[in-house]
Amino acid sequence: GRTDTGVHARGQVANFITISSIPSDKVFSSLNGILSDDIAVRSVEEVPLEFHSRYSAKEREYSYTISSLPTSLLHNFSWEYLSPLNLELMNAASDTLLGEHNFTSYCTSEKEVENKICTIVKAHWRKKGSEIKFCIRGNRFLHGMVRGLVGTLVDVGRKKISIEQFSKILLSQNRRHASQSAPARGLCLENVTY
Repeated sequence: GRTDTGVHARGQVANFITISSIPSDKVFSSLNGILSDDIAVRSVEEVPLEFHSRYSAKEREYSYTISSLPTSLLHNFSWEYLSPLNLELMNAASDTLLGEHNFTSYCTSEKEVENKICTIVKAHWRKKGSEIKFCIRGNRFLHGMVRGLVGTLVDVGRKKISIEQFSKILLSQNRRHASQSAPARGLCLENVTY
């Protein structure tokens, strides 16, 4: 699988082909012994030859964290956005994302793939203390899509964009109509389902 530069991952999956006869448990400990401290392998298993970590995925789930207070501990894992946000409006706009849509308006690279259709099954904001978290799950995501959505949804939450305008941006299939992308550091790939 893959994520945008600067994005974190709890549930990243990778695969490789080898002719080695080293058992999975030894591969697991060896990988963790040689990788940087920024990466931790949580499990290793053999899969069928036709498995591909990116193309075999059925769904992916991302979260995006916004901190409404200055934070030193979460600085590298959240967007510090200190102005008030209306979560009710942001959730109403997020509801319009459910189902199958063309997400060209939120894709940073128009030439990346021809098919810009994605099916979103979950898109919801929740607040816990000073953290505001967006959870989104779908069959696939385009390059920069979640960060573009979050940036535009924040503009809905600060009442710069109405829910109707948000819907029109999605339908316009034009990236220039959407807001600036949210910073990469708040985004995390949570899970991939196969």
